[in-house]
Amino acid sequence: KQRVVLMDPSQDPDDILRANRSREKTFVFDVVFDHRATQEEVYVSTTKSLIEGVISGYNATIFAYGPTGAGKTYTMLGTDCEPGIYIRTLEDLFKALEATAEETDYTVSMSYLEIYNEVIRDLLNPSSGFLDLREDSRGSIQIAGITEVSTTNAQEIMQLLTKGNKQRTQEPTAANKTSSRSHAVLQVTVTQKSRRQAIGEEMRTGKLFMVDLAGSERAAQTQNRGKRMKEGAHINRSLLALGNCINALSEKGGSRAQFVNFRDSKLTRLLKDSLGGNSRTVMIAHISPASTSFEESRMTLIYAYRAKNIKTQV
Repeated sequence: KQRVVLMDPSQDPDDILRANRSREKTFVFDVVFDHRATQEEVYVSTTKSLIEGVISGYNATIFAYGPTGAGKTYTMLGTDCEPGIYIRTLEDLFKALEATAEETDYTVSMSYLEIYNEVIRDLLNPSSGFLDLREDSRGSIQIAGITEVSTTNAQEIMQLLTKGNKQRTQEPTAANKTSSRSHAVLQVTVTQKSRRQAIGEEMRTGKLFMVDLAGSERAAQTQNRGKRMKEGAHINRSLLALGNCINALSEKGGSRAQFVNFRDSKLTRLLKDSLGGNSRTVMIAHISPASTSFEESRMTLIYAYRAKNIKTQV
């Protein structure tokens, strides 16, 4: 349940230099799913426990990471009959909030955006053009002019997300016909205020980010040229920035704490609060069982293995 064993397909039995080298690499994670796992199982093991935290005012982030065609968008968005993490999380969130409705007033607002070639587009209102990241007076990162939708109906949200997903930049590459070429971020903010009139009015705000990253495959795999190639470079750049932040956060603090450069890309800057600090973060890494994508699988597992070593200081 916790181990992934990766076999190297290209090993030549007659290669004398590498004769004694093991063909297997073993990685240990918190949970490992095989091809038989259902959407429900993945959701319960990865995300369900985060909802309680969001309601108590912590931040939470879920990443779907991996090469193109390995099933990231399926895990996050799912299909109508097999909904993914987005919808299951929001349904449970609304249920949990309704249970506390007698004591607290709550509002839930959500926005859905994509980061494509280092610019931010609003997927719920694509005509608004490119948006800017700004920092407000309290130092939290806001997106100027993003559409925020308030609703407590999960079906309504599913329709919005499906509509938003159609606006995503998808292009055919050699690896996948409908490859997502952008990072999609669903941001849900839960604000609660107690109904008991106390002298010090306290408000709790929890942010939930659900991120469907763009494919992390190599350019050679997708046979990209021209515009696709530039696009891939941007994708890899933001994934590299995310990887650098993960590395810096997971370095066991030596004589001095590692500097974490969140400003390297829009993606990491937007997720600054949800990578370090009082946040719980889950990364769901996807790999393909095909031997042709061995290199991608190996890089993905190494990336995810590093992410596992992050220790956050609240």
